[in-house]
Amino acid sequence: MAMMIRVRSRDGFERVSIPNPNLTIAELKSQIESQLHVPISNQTLSVNQNLLLAKTLDARSQFTDMANPRTLISSLNIGHGSLIYLYYDGEREIATPRSARVTPAGSFGKKMTMDDLIAKQMRVTRQEQPHCEMVSFDRDAANNFQLYVNETLAFGVKRGGFMYGRVDDDGKVEVDFIYEPPQLGKEDRLFLLRDSEEEKIVDAIASGLGMKRVGFIFTQSVGQEKDNYTMSGFEVAQAVELHAESGLKEWVTALVKLEVNEDGGPDVHFEAFQMSDMCVRLFKEDWFDLEGGEPKEGEEIDPKVSKMKKEVVVGGKDVKEVDNDFFLVVVKIADHQGPLQSSFPIENRNVAVTTKALRAHLDRTKSLPFVKRISDFHLLLAVARYLDLNADVPALTECVLSQRPVPEGYQLLIESMASA
Repeated sequence: MAMMIRVRSRDGFERVSIPNPNLTIAELKSQIESQLHVPISNQTLSVNQNLLLAKTLDARSQFTDMANPRTLISSLNIGHGSLIYLYYDGEREIATPRSARVTPAGSFGKKMTMDDLIAKQMRVTRQEQPHCEMVSFDRDAANNFQLYVNETLAFGVKRGGFMYGRVDDDGKVEVDFIYEPPQLGKEDRLFLLRDSEEEKIVDAIASGLGMKRVGFIFTQSVGQEKDNYTMSGFEVAQAVELHAESGLKEWVTALVKLEVNEDGGPDVHFEAFQMSDMCVRLFKEDWFDLEGGEPKEGEEIDPKVSKMKKEVVVGGKDVKEVDNDFFLVVVKIADHQGPLQSSFPIENRNVAVTTKALRAHLDRTKSLPFVKRISDFHLLLAVARYLDLNADVPALTECVLSQRPVPEGYQLLIESMASA
């Protein structure tokens, strides 16, 4: 019985048909050569996605799980619908689905317009290197974000937030806190109900702490798993809009989702990307067909692609639909213990943050120096709503940044808020 295996390479997701599940690695490579036009000698295969980050031969040689040509793929639990990763060097002709083929602009009998000429300059290829060398998450901030989605929302709807931190000279991004704006999450959509006044306070706090907005983080719902894609067209459009708005070349988009582990249990999984330079350019120049993303009656949307208003060149073909993976540049992930606590209730969730929460927090941390007790972004946000944005917030955040004693006047003010 014929089966299908998904193959992800730098070119995105592709599919390979195999005659049965009892193929050897050598026979699978032969099928990949035949169907995807990648020579056997140029293939490195693995079930580990980190293969796509291995840029040197020595690094790729560490991925040995699919190195033995006589190994049966069934012994690696590779079967119908399984996903494997392919690394290859050089260029190849990428097969385009027949439904996506169009007559190339400028072909015989058709007059080439200025739009046709412009479109031919829009060549969408995989961007190999991100501008961000690595993204490191504060452990507590990342855990609090996923924990809420996991335990309260059960990954049933989407949730998002803005990541704040620092970018070092080598392009490494450190995320030290996550701000969750007002929002409405559905199974397949996330609507950010952004509050400009609240964002001004957030940015002022971040500035006082020597930080800035460095990325966007969101979750995928468990209902999206059946479609087998990294990011949907709607997610790409939202992510690239925020990336373009930031003006930061190191801007990171992080994705959190629930996956099934080897034991059949659920694991929370983080991935990080940058939207490619071409993706940002296409968005800024209004090539994305955002309105065309709404389905017509009886029409199904393919979540794996982004629609363009005009044809772009992908793999030598002129198309109006681009596989979303072409727009994603993988970023390495690490973690660290940042300078802030993350134990105060978080804004804009199901339960409103009240002065009782401030009182409880101060009581719980009373054994610590006062500056330590308030070294939490979410607490600072709750307090800053009642302070002068141009005088009080910079003074208070400077104390937190330098960890020097908080002036008595601010201590009394915060204590009085907690007692209100």
